Amino acid sequence: MSFKFEKLIIWQKSMDFGELIFKLSQKFPKDEMFNLTSQIRRASDSIALNISEGSILQSKLEFKKFLGYSIRSLAETVTCLYKAKNREYITEEEFSKLYNESYNLMNQIVAFRNQIKE
Repeated sequence: MSFKFEKLIIWQKSMDFGELIFKLSQKFPKDEMFNLTSQIRRASDSIALNISEGSILQSKLEFKKFLGYSIRSLAETVTCLYKAKNREYITEEEFSKLYNESYNLMNQIVAFRNQIKE
């Protein structure tokens, strides 16, 4: 037995992405714990959370709205990655890898949302 969202590739990938962000943020300075560390973790976790929450709704329009929330959380995560790079908490290589992951995930969520017929 499983929930409908567990079969969604975008949910699976967003779960993996959230774990990558969590691991990366563990090396941020301690004085960022309640700022950037918390923000990037919450934003990246919200991607999968909104996909799962939206998937159980009866309305396709509502599901599309929650996918929009996921996209916005992903954009927020990317902005946090820029902040981390600019503050030299992560390397250019780490940034590029996660930026590319973000871009691919964004495109997949957008494509999935566009396939939903109202």
